[in-house]
Amino acid sequence: MTLCTPARTTTRPRTQRPHSPPEGPRRFRIAGADLSASIAVFLIALPLSLGIALATGAPLQSGLVAAAVGGLVAGRFGGSPLQVSGPAAGLTVVTAEIIQLYGWRTTCAITVLAGLAQIGLSALRVARSALAVSPAIVHGMVAGIGATIALAQLHIVLGGTPQSSAIDNVLGLPAQLADIHAAGLAVSALTVVVLLCWPRLPGRAGRLVRKVPAALVAVAGATAAAAFAGLAVPRVDLPSWSSHALPGMPEGPVLGIAAGVLTITLVTSVQSLLSAVAVDKLVAARPDGGRGVPRSALDRELAGQGAANMVSGALGGLPVAGVAVRSVANVSAGAVSRASTMLHGLWIVLAALVLVPVLDLIPLPALAALVMVVGIQMVSITHIRTVTRHREVVVYVVTLSGVVLIGILEGVALGIAVAIAVSLHRLARTRINLEERDGRHLLHVRGQLTFLAVPRLSRALHQLPHGSDVVVELDGSFMDHAAYETLSDWTAGHLAHGGSVETTGPSGVRIADPLPAPAAAHACCRPWTPWHNHQCGEPPAERPDEATEEAESRRSPGLQLASGIGKFQRNTAPLVRDELARLAREGQNPSQLFLTCADSRLVTSMITSSGPGDLFTVRNVGNLVPLPGEESGDDSVAAAIEYAVEVLRVDSITVCGHSGCGAMQALLNGGPDDAPTPLRRWLRHGRPSLERMASRRHAWARISGRLPADAVEQLCLTNVVQQLEHLRAYEPVARRLAEGTLTLHGMYFHVGEAQAYLLAGADEVHSYDDVFTQVMPTGPLEAARAS
Repeated sequence: MTLCTPARTTTRPRTQRPHSPPEGPRRFRIAGADLSASIAVFLIALPLSLGIALATGAPLQSGLVAAAVGGLVAGRFGGSPLQVSGPAAGLTVVTAEIIQLYGWRTTCAITVLAGLAQIGLSALRVARSALAVSPAIVHGMVAGIGATIALAQLHIVLGGTPQSSAIDNVLGLPAQLADIHAAGLAVSALTVVVLLCWPRLPGRAGRLVRKVPAALVAVAGATAAAAFAGLAVPRVDLPSWSSHALPGMPEGPVLGIAAGVLTITLVTSVQSLLSAVAVDKLVAARPDGGRGVPRSALDRELAGQGAANMVSGALGGLPVAGVAVRSVANVSAGAVSRASTMLHGLWIVLAALVLVPVLDLIPLPALAALVMVVGIQMVSITHIRTVTRHREVVVYVVTLSGVVLIGILEGVALGIAVAIAVSLHRLARTRINLEERDGRHLLHVRGQLTFLAVPRLSRALHQLPHGSDVVVELDGSFMDHAAYETLSDWTAGHLAHGGSVETTGPSGVRIADPLPAPAAAHACCRPWTPWHNHQCGEPPAERPDEATEEAESRRSPGLQLASGIGKFQRNTAPLVRDELARLAREGQNPSQLFLTCADSRLVTSMITSSGPGDLFTVRNVGNLVPLPGEESGDDSVAAAIEYAVEVLRVDSITVCGHSGCGAMQALLNGGPDDAPTPLRRWLRHGRPSLERMASRRHAWARISGRLPADAVEQLCLTNVVQQLEHLRAYEPVARRLAEGTLTLHGMYFHVGEAQAYLLAGADEVHSYDDVFTQVMPTGPLEAARAS
């Protein structure tokens, strides 16, 4: 029998737990920040859309269609939630040229095909590839488009008609200046003044009124002034939507139409993707770090732009792209989701249907002046400074000139060609200078060292006298194999003749063994040199820059760690990813439990030539193995032993000590009256090693036939033997040893000599002598008990 409790509908709590099911059907909620942001963007987009349509020579309604579609379609399906799409000033020149060549209906069809191409590119996941274009090329393209727009709109501002190309517009300026339309010029001048002065209004009142977009204020002010003054200027004339032109079948040469599709696809895609990346940076710079706003999915954004272009072209609208000005306004207004972008598109639709009588009052010179200012602002001083600082002015100027004089596609192609030429020039241009300073020979290499520079490098190196002190200063970020071998071979020969070689970076900081020559006695392990935590070549007292390096290391340990992780991801991860993926699938199956000290100088993978999955490693202070039941609540070592022996079924256990162990030094220096600190409580597990060393029943351990150098080394060796005996006291270890399925090994690593020693006959309990045998660098390892 099942008892059912009647549902209570009147006592439902007002709040629910975070993971409880929803109380009813989901409701579409709009945040207040999105609502206010959408209004701010709408007020900017409305006049700009009309102005861009005017500048292209398209029907004015097409700008409103593109703005609405960009907000509703790209806003809904795009991958950048806060990016605002619509007709962009960067597309003005392209669209105007296509309209002049093929007419408006064919231009709409080309827009549809370009959108289809964008969807295809998104399916191929090539969105990230667009970001590989040099910023100097992109900035040059935008500046060239801006200059072309400004020149064309200047003619409308002066009361004339723009020509078909930038050159014709420049040549026609003198005649246009001689025939100025005073009324149109006055309206345009008022628009420009308001646009430039509105963002600079001072004081608290200025801060309040600046929240109203300057573009809206400028166009509204010019409209009101023209109406009150009764100026005879051309005005907006929105035809009835019933006569709105829709796309037709493309008419014209196939290659020309294909070039138009390619141009619109390229410009809209690059502009939208770059704008999406810029929006991500703006969102991340918010005080809350952009919490709750996902980063842009570029392939999805490209697909969303493609869908918007297909819909816009099908409805008789201009090409659509992500627009930086409106996107910045959206982010600055506090938008938190794509609802703000979609709402702005909805407001455009309502304005196009309801506000037609108001829009018809706008003077065309005011819209022309607005677009002219936008075009001038596209030639950004900040971008010019950036490309100058990065020595890419040539690429910028060539791209800008090509776009203005020839065309967008041709200008971008010229920019890419020049960028490649500049890169090759930098790669091949290497300056090598030789000078003598304070009795030392300085070889300064500035630039990238490739095989092209090897003849000059070799000639300069062989001019250096044998036996001299040489400093090689490498001021570059790349060295190929040919240059590396040249420097390496010369270094080996120079050191063999009694000379010295020091290699430094551009700031004079020494590079730890960048060229490991066989004869270099001060060679270090290259994979660890970026940390600079160990000394290379010279003793610490002889290094004049020690204090500086140590201070820098202490100041930025996080940067060192991040740099090391970055190098792993870049260099090592691709090599081990398949192996780690296999281990992740199959689980770990190590052959050995390796118990060693926590000393930072012991790199277990280096001294054992092991890789992922080979060793189950336990590290603690002093490589101690507490006797069973003596860990006082800390069973970490015992747990590791049990897991390795019983679960992982390792074949062997190795206890590894090392020279200069701080734990053994602390044991020797400690006394019964020492304060019971955590370190002292842990080191009590090493007292049996002290007792063993002092006992007359045990001979001192020997290392490769010799006695230890001092008491610390003797205790380090004795401690390895003692911890092996502690291991035998563990029941799982004793059982596996009796079965013959487990072996024990003792190991000692001399840090200063980089030499490993194995305890001979470590499977036995040594009562009288314990001998560590040197591991030879060649031949099979044979650890035999010494007589």
